[in-house]
Amino acid sequence: MLSVRNLHVQVSGVEILHGIDLDIRNGETAALFGPNGSGKSTLLMTLMGFPKYVVTQGSVIFKGQDITGLSVDERARMGMGMSFQRPPVVRGVKMRDMVAACLRREATEGEIHDMASAAGMVDFLERDVNYGFSGGEIKRSELLQLLAQDPDFVLLDEPESGVDLVNIAVIGDLINRLLQKDVRIRERNHSGLVITHTGHILDYVSARTGYVMINGRLSCGGDPHEILMTIKQYGYEECSRCVR
Repeated sequence: MLSVRNLHVQVSGVEILHGIDLDIRNGETAALFGPNGSGKSTLLMTLMGFPKYVVTQGSVIFKGQDITGLSVDERARMGMGMSFQRPPVVRGVKMRDMVAACLRREATEGEIHDMASAAGMVDFLERDVNYGFSGGEIKRSELLQLLAQDPDFVLLDEPESGVDLVNIAVIGDLINRLLQKDVRIRERNHSGLVITHTGHILDYVSARTGYVMINGRLSCGGDPHEILMTIKQYGYEECSRCVR
């Protein structure tokens, strides 16, 4: 579903990503580990098409089409969606209206209520988007919007960040719903890339492959749980030895 080839990315004239190669097949979920400042969020922002992140070399292929030059809106229409590490507050826009807008079609009140119920957000539908929400509530708010959007490819930037243990379980359930984890992998048409710093989300969301990013380069592709165990035991120093 997604192929990244020799991707080099600059921000404000400084190269952050250096020759990234990545493949995520239809129905698969990949986990991306790495220390702070290693370029993980830059990769997600680039894949989503934010103009601040300038591709100087390489390509991003989605559903067989080169999308390297496409805008955020164009990628969203093709079926890409993203959850941010620090989502913005949107004053003056109610959650109900945001969910309806994400559906991109005429939505019934029942549909909106059912989605909000799955995210534990029914009582938030008349509130401004993310205004006064706790960390866990903001994450659930974003995942509710993604459920409404129903993207084929989901980019998740540290979904467990700033979230307590109770909310992590709820968030894990929502991510599994987004990624169709209740469907056999051959029958799924949703895929994802999940950034995780702690690995806690992997207790709730299964990933087929894991990668480590060190200084803008990928290393240590393999089983995500084995990678996480290595990181916990030896730190990222061990991963830096096999940067590719």
